Amino acid sequence: MKDVIFDKEWLKGNEDAELYYMYRDLWKWGDEKKIFQNNLRYDITVIPPRTMGRELVKTMGHYHPECSPGVTYAEIYEVQEGRAHFLLQKKVGTEITDVVLMEAGAGEKAIMPPNYGHITINPGKETLKMANWVNRSFKSIYGDIVERGGGAYFELVGGELVKNPKYGQVPEIRRIRPTVMPGLGIEAGRSMYALIREPEKLRFLEHPKEYDWVFERSLGLK
Repeated sequence: MKDVIFDKEWLKGNEDAELYYMYRDLWKWGDEKKIFQNNLRYDITVIPPRTMGRELVKTMGHYHPECSPGVTYAEIYEVQEGRAHFLLQKKVGTEITDVVLMEAGAGEKAIMPPNYGHITINPGKETLKMANWVNRSFKSIYGDIVERGGGAYFELVGGELVKNPKYGQVPEIRRIRPTVMPGLGIEAGRSMYALIREPEKLRFLEHPKEYDWVFERSLGLK
């Protein structure tokens, strides 16, 4: 995390600080076979409330690898406790062409569209606990975000959003809220884990080219 933290003065005395916890590849008893058959992975991430000096606590952030030429895998998150800010940034070549801040509360779902990197921020005073479904065929790509010292923006204490100068020109942030899509089981208050009973509703994670309408709605573009 040291390479992506905004407040380097804070970092000097807190190099061993624990910022968040990741629990990967989880399942309830009896669901393991179905999860593997559908090439899925279910994770939980816990981000306690804290600050990193002037910056709000966050994950490192990552991009996804390609599932087909020019298109990366998608991902979906569920906020189980607390409140989350998902910072999404679309990369085309070396340029960032879209930056979105999605605020989600307990029970809400957030889709990470193909070709968007993303960082999760805990803006509140409560622990943020979130789960995700993702295709198990890939590993997160951290390199570009680490090389640029973080995401295109940093969110500071008090909610101020500061551009990362290592990116050069970037778009202004668009603020959006999570989208409800009952047809895919994406509804506030409905357990996302239960979608393993209807795995076809998670097909968009592995085959995003067939679901442009899902990602347009999730990004507030339709």
